[in-house]
Amino acid sequence: MSTLTDRLRNPWVVGALVVLVAALLVAAPLMLPVFANQTLVRIGVYAVAVLGLNIVMGYTGQVSLGQIFFVGLGAYVTAYGVNAGWNITIVFVLACLVPGVAGLIVALAAARLGGLAIAMVTIALPIVGLPLAKRLDEFTGGSQGTSARFSGAPDWSGLDDDQWQYYIVLAITVVAFLLARNLVRGKFGRAMAIVRDNEAVATSMGISPYRYKVLAFTIASLFGGASGFLYMVAVQYTSPETMSFAHSISLVAAMVIGGAASIAGSLIGGAYYVLAPQLTNSIDASLTLVLQGIILLAVLFLLPGGLVSLPRTLRRLTRRRGGGSGSPPASRSGPIPQTAPVPAAPAGPVRKTPENPEPYDTERQG
Repeated sequence: MSTLTDRLRNPWVVGALVVLVAALLVAAPLMLPVFANQTLVRIGVYAVAVLGLNIVMGYTGQVSLGQIFFVGLGAYVTAYGVNAGWNITIVFVLACLVPGVAGLIVALAAARLGGLAIAMVTIALPIVGLPLAKRLDEFTGGSQGTSARFSGAPDWSGLDDDQWQYYIVLAITVVAFLLARNLVRGKFGRAMAIVRDNEAVATSMGISPYRYKVLAFTIASLFGGASGFLYMVAVQYTSPETMSFAHSISLVAAMVIGGAASIAGSLIGGAYYVLAPQLTNSIDASLTLVLQGIILLAVLFLLPGGLVSLPRTLRRLTRRRGGGSGSPPASRSGPIPQTAPVPAAPAGPVRKTPENPEPYDTERQG
């Protein structure tokens, strides 16, 4: 195990693995069937949504239960812009900016609350958003929803629609994960970690908890809007049910199962969000929620750090088993010196001798 870890630290090995993974990702849609490509596309869609949620919950320690609202808002902006004939690049930018501005407004009001108060505010977002989307039928299509077909493969590409959609989602997802990785590994990420661990310490170090909470919530909203755009790329249809509160809870569960405060965990969470319902439905459709709850509890008890911590947990167990057998380690200062045995006291009365001029006479004392 240690040899494998040492090899993975070699930059040449890491570079070769990156090239190999990139080649597999690029070649995958050309070899896989349509259903597999569509599944990978949906994983990318929700991985971006979980990534945004991870920034505000995993890295900053704030409770957000309204991420699905920003996903739905981004999807509606995309549908409206496409149907209005706007340039697709402008549509993508607006699909990110409009949820970002909405998230900023909510964060400015809620970030000072903290704890359960901000959780209550974020819960209200999908609860209010769903009936609002039904009423604003001029923009949203009402209860019937709205469609926007714009992600079909162009003739010059020579690709099928599912392959073209895969490459769009792959490009945006890779950029989103790279931006998030650089964000959390830089100064901003270190400040967020301090705010998450102890706000009083952050304040004493000159870090404003309020400012970083607002920034984290806004960035999470931007990623939610990008996920909404990708959702329209994949599905080309949205309705008020997209903002359902149950979907928001599923996103939080996906983040926890994948791994909080982990970029790779966000990708695992997106895969769980898509694949877990398929797995549980294949077992028993009537027990889908029960089985997903069992999976969540099992991960929380066995892997509190999420599935991303599984290799680390296995490595720790392997080390314990390897160090549990054999003789105990020697002392740092060498072997413990052996002392000479102390002779036992003689039985009976002790006589006076040159070596013992004052004997203790047991008979006389008795």
